[in-house]
Amino acid sequence: MDLTFGEILLWELLGTAALILLGCGVVANTVLRRSLGFNGGWLLINFGWGFAVFVGASIAAPSGAHINPAVTVGLLAAGDLEWSLVPAYFIGQFAGAFIGAVLAWVTYKLQFDTHDEPQNTRGIFCTAPTVPNKLWNTLTEVIGTFILVLWILTSPTVTADQEGLPNFGNSALGYAAVMFVVVGIGNSLGGPTGYAINPARDLGPRIAYAVLPIKGKGSAEWGYSWVPVVGPLIGAILAGLLSQVLPG
Repeated sequence: MDLTFGEILLWELLGTAALILLGCGVVANTVLRRSLGFNGGWLLINFGWGFAVFVGASIAAPSGAHINPAVTVGLLAAGDLEWSLVPAYFIGQFAGAFIGAVLAWVTYKLQFDTHDEPQNTRGIFCTAPTVPNKLWNTLTEVIGTFILVLWILTSPTVTADQEGLPNFGNSALGYAAVMFVVVGIGNSLGGPTGYAINPARDLGPRIAYAVLPIKGKGSAEWGYSWVPVVGPLIGAILAGLLSQVLPG
């Protein structure tokens, strides 16, 4: 029996919430001074996000483990997903991202309260460019997401589950593989913008940062917020279209 709208929404919400809880959590661990992981560095953050993808995808396996609107759009562009299912994926992903970010703040609340630079905590939740230029920043996100989604669509670990839902790794091996792809993208392409490569990963936590009672926090930078949404979606569409004309 096919999954219902509500079941897809639920699994995507749970998986994306786990992704963001662990992803924002590893950044908090390295940024907040009263945390044991303080100054852990870029590699710790990249591997933390990679393992977060592994956990989130494993949880969301019943829905195909998208946990990323760009993956959903890439599958749609490739002709592997029905339009009617897209709202369930999107609602689950964005809601889950917001919930995961709030849970990361709850986990580290005492460290937030005692951090001496609360105005610089936005980066725990969402991305920002090291050199602001919205056109080039968008292009960076397009490229990173294109690599991620093209790998997902062309990898031999990609299968369809018993209900026909596209699944980018319905085994531990598949999830481990995409984990290393994410780590690789972060290490190689993440420097300019922090590699959102996932609209929900950035927008959900950015909204959470805007509403959470973090004393002395800085701006949510709404003027930049469209870049890590639009860039990944463009990259995903390009990857999906290319996958349709590749041989094999």
